[in-house]
Amino acid sequence: MESLEIMPIRVRITAILRKAILSGEYQAGQELSLTEIAAKLGVSRTPVREAFQTLEGERLIQLRMNRGAIVLPVDNKFIRDHFEMRMLLEGEAAFRAAERGMTEESKLLEEQRRLLRDFDQVSISEIEEANVALHTAIWKAADNQKLYDYLNALWNGPSIRDEKMTKNHHQLSLKEHIAVLEKIGEASAEGAKEAMRIHIGRSLQNMLLTAEKESAEAKA
Repeated sequence: MESLEIMPIRVRITAILRKAILSGEYQAGQELSLTEIAAKLGVSRTPVREAFQTLEGERLIQLRMNRGAIVLPVDNKFIRDHFEMRMLLEGEAAFRAAERGMTEESKLLEEQRRLLRDFDQVSISEIEEANVALHTAIWKAADNQKLYDYLNALWNGPSIRDEKMTKNHHQLSLKEHIAVLEKIGEASAEGAKEAMRIHIGRSLQNMLLTAEKESAEAKA
């Protein structure tokens, strides 16, 4: 039986910062303070420092000696490259999960259906936690540690942060998750792969729109 994975704090912090940079919440040239981010997230400086090191390796920030980091420019191609890698790798993970059989599939499917059914009564944080649990369970079921590690390193969390878009995005995501899990349950490897690619592809479009909006607001 697969075990549901809990994302390490350093990975979650990296994902939060990666999303903020890709979406344009943090603009090119902006200085990031390790101490301020740690305080804002309610964590120690250590996982934030580890996140900074990872993001520097991705060419998203440049570290400065004892002065935090500077955000580097990100264009649409960078965003597309990031999500295309997720589409390739998460599509393969879903393919393998369907091919191998996934013992947690029915439990995860039931939870996604519950969240969609009771959408107006559940919190966004509950939906986002279930989102992490679903994706990591599929990665785990693919049974390839390198694939799992690469996907962990690419994780960026929800692709939107505009409150007006949040409800619609999460409802669509739940429907897409259900479609992926149904294909896995049917042992339809190609179907699961395509359903996951559609899901990540929509996230790509969300991120591009969010980045465009943030850029326009920063110039205004």
